Amino acid sequence: MAGGDVTASSVQYIRAEQAFTVPPEAYAPIPDDAAELGVSNIGTGMFVGRSNELLVLDEAFARHDEAVVHAVHGLGGVGKSALAAHWAARRHEKVRWWVTADNATAVDARLASLAQALQPGLAALPAELQTERAVAWLASHDGWLLVLDNVEDPRHIRLLLDRVPGGRFLITTRRATGWHHDATAIRLGVFDPAEAVDLFTRILTHHGPRSTDGSDAVCEELGHLALAVEQAAAYCAETGTDPLDYLDMLAQWPATMFAASATGGDSERTIARIWHLTLNRLDDTPLAGDLLRILAWYAPDNIPRDLLHSLAQPPHLATAIGRLTAYNMITDNHDATLTVHRLVQALARTPDPNDPHRQPGAVDHARDQATACLSDAFPTGGIDQPETWPRCAALLPHADALTHHHIPDHDTIQTARVLYRAAAYRTGQGSLTPAIQALQRALITETRLLGGDHPDTLASRGNLAYAYGAAGDLGRAISLHERTLQETERVLGEDHPDTLTSRNNLASAYGAAGDLGRAISLHERTLQERERVLGEDHPSTLTSRNNLASAYEAARDLGRAIPMFERTLQDYERVLGGSHPDTLTLRNNLAGAYEAAGDLGRAIPLHERTLQEAERVLGEDHPNTLTSRNNLATAFAATGDLGRAIPLLERILQDRERVLGGSHPDTLTSRNNLAGTYEAAGDLGRAIPLHKHTLQEREEVLGGSHPDTLISRNNLAYAYEAAGDLGRAIPLYEQNLQDRQRVLGGSHPDTLASGYNLACAYEAAGDLGRAIPLHKHTLQEREEVLGGSHPHTVASRNNLAYAYEAAGDLGRAIPLYEQNLQDRQRVLGGSHPDTLASGYNLAGAYEAAGDLGRAIPLREYTLQEREEVLGGSHPDTLLSGNALAVAYATAGDLGRAILLLERILQDCERVLSPGHPTIGLVRANLEQVRCM
Repeated sequence: MAGGDVTASSVQYIRAEQAFTVPPEAYAPIPDDAAELGVSNIGTGMFVGRSNELLVLDEAFARHDEAVVHAVHGLGGVGKSALAAHWAARRHEKVRWWVTADNATAVDARLASLAQALQPGLAALPAELQTERAVAWLASHDGWLLVLDNVEDPRHIRLLLDRVPGGRFLITTRRATGWHHDATAIRLGVFDPAEAVDLFTRILTHHGPRSTDGSDAVCEELGHLALAVEQAAAYCAETGTDPLDYLDMLAQWPATMFAASATGGDSERTIARIWHLTLNRLDDTPLAGDLLRILAWYAPDNIPRDLLHSLAQPPHLATAIGRLTAYNMITDNHDATLTVHRLVQALARTPDPNDPHRQPGAVDHARDQATACLSDAFPTGGIDQPETWPRCAALLPHADALTHHHIPDHDTIQTARVLYRAAAYRTGQGSLTPAIQALQRALITETRLLGGDHPDTLASRGNLAYAYGAAGDLGRAISLHERTLQETERVLGEDHPDTLTSRNNLASAYGAAGDLGRAISLHERTLQERERVLGEDHPSTLTSRNNLASAYEAARDLGRAIPMFERTLQDYERVLGGSHPDTLTLRNNLAGAYEAAGDLGRAIPLHERTLQEAERVLGEDHPNTLTSRNNLATAFAATGDLGRAIPLLERILQDRERVLGGSHPDTLTSRNNLAGTYEAAGDLGRAIPLHKHTLQEREEVLGGSHPDTLISRNNLAYAYEAAGDLGRAIPLYEQNLQDRQRVLGGSHPDTLASGYNLACAYEAAGDLGRAIPLHKHTLQEREEVLGGSHPHTVASRNNLAYAYEAAGDLGRAIPLYEQNLQDRQRVLGGSHPDTLASGYNLAGAYEAAGDLGRAIPLREYTLQEREEVLGGSHPDTLLSGNALAVAYATAGDLGRAILLLERILQDCERVLSPGHPTIGLVRANLEQVRCM
């Protein structure tokens, strides 16, 4: 209608749709012969090693008519994809297809590309239809292999596995768990060292010769992880960096180097990036990240799982550990320990403000938590007890790693405690150099955090001084003990128990240095103070009494030592009980004092009783029991009962090697004692090699200047001398004297012993021009240091007399011998073995002077006393019998001489080992007398 109103209107839009031209073959299934010529998208690059892993995969897929699903799992960057590609590229299947499978969408996309490769015409179909065609073809055919790479979650591929139940799949994944329904899991570890170095050097030298020095060190630092090795080599190759320089850069700038990739490399495939993505998967379990940062501070292997028990409730802790294990970030060793790859640790403890998993504050907090856990895990007491040693040994590598991975400025009081406990264990095991280093660092930390006057700091100073003394560094030990005592007296007061302990320790250090005058005086003062402050029955007071008695014994003041040991033993038995370990130690000490006094009739029964008690109370393998057994064996040797001494010492050595280890100081002492007893038996064929072995071990374990090492060197020289090999004995003696003068000082008793031994060797070599002056010097020094009546002084006087006798100067020899005999009778008693030795020597001098009227009675007296004191079979008794027989023969009394020599020869052949020098001596004398 014209002019009418428009009351409504509408506009219709028609959507234009794209038209697809689909080839006819797209409407049909993929042909059966689509793979006849082979279809694969798998290539392989540079590959080294892994022969065992390749063999495992070959065997797993050996049967062509069998469905196989295997999952190769391992730490990110370990080389799972490279292994799968190299193995699959060599396979015979007509279809070999690589499927990136880190999510379900990626799986579908790769299956769609397989469909296109089998039937190019399908490219025009929607992607979901292409995926469906590929799955349908796979389900209806065999002779194919799919590699599903980097599967993050088994659910992403479960539908595919369910729809193609007869398929052959190789899966790579960081997930260690969750495959029990879907696949057989194969764990891939890091390269063998040789394989890692091979890969590194191939990449480094790919474009021409390059220096490969340090390649093995780089690979070791990277934990032989494939991706890390590959990227480090590519970086070095591109930048011209030598391996050793790369190692330095890695140490100084770890965060930068972990994120570095060479030009053309995949920046998303750096070590830092891969592990960042893995930890992102664990965001739903925050404790997992915390644990990884804590574990990063320990040694990589055999981390005790119970170190972590204080960090969370057991269910939460188990869940977090399980998640880390599931993603191969850690390994559960199923023996209550965990393992973390060293490169994972290095990354986790390297702060990076741009990485939420490695924030500087979180890394520092983890270090402090790791320290606290380790401090709490060490046994708090009794580190000298064998039952604590396995625990200490298990924790020691983690203490070393913890303190190595950060600078001392970051140490806390907990760090100092870890250092102290590790050092205490090491000191007991004879590993003194690292123990001292740890104690030095602990002392610096406590001084910085607590102040120099804090009781804990003072205690640390005392511990360090003790370690110096144990290492034979007596100069530093005494100086530090003196300073500690002064500081303790100032801070705590003269009567404080810790002050008394410091005073005791200083006195013991003086004694170890041979300064017995100051040692005894200070021990006497300490005992008086402890009796006044703590009481006579306090354990520390009893310890002081024992220490003072031991100092008297060291000074050969046995008249005061033995009564004090006897009183102290009674006190121990009354206060602590007869079976207390300290009581057993005191009983052992008293037996040793009896032995030093030559009273073997009381020494041996007491040693035997002590051993029986120790076996009952402590057990047969306890170190104190082994010490008691050793002391009994040496007492047997002192009586000349080598038939019982040697088997017992052999058993002790075996026991100590088994219980303590071959390098423990006590084991080395056993080896030394057994060698000395072989030597006493004349079995130099076994003695010398064992002395040499002991010396080598002590040099390695304790160091060339340790007092025990110097003892071994002296003993080896003595064995050479006994074998008549003065050409080797004298240089060793000379070296030992120089070393002891340097280490201990010229007046130390051990230094004087070295001078004495060297003088005797010169004398044995006929070099009286050097022997006599050295004997005179040693005698003068011993008279000044030890006193004129000390057994060692008397021994020096005896040997000077012997040297005069050898020089034909009987006018000076005989008076010295006579003085010596009188001194020993007065100090030791007429029946002491050393007194009898003086009588033996004086009789020889009388005989040499032709004074048989005095020689023969003294020979007879000496033989009679030795038979009563030492027994008829003791080597010294046999020598006395031989000497008396020779004196009879010289006096013309051939009948008595022959009868006595025949009896002595029978005893020698019965008691001594074949080839013993005494047997040859007696036989030669008998033949000579028979011819007279």
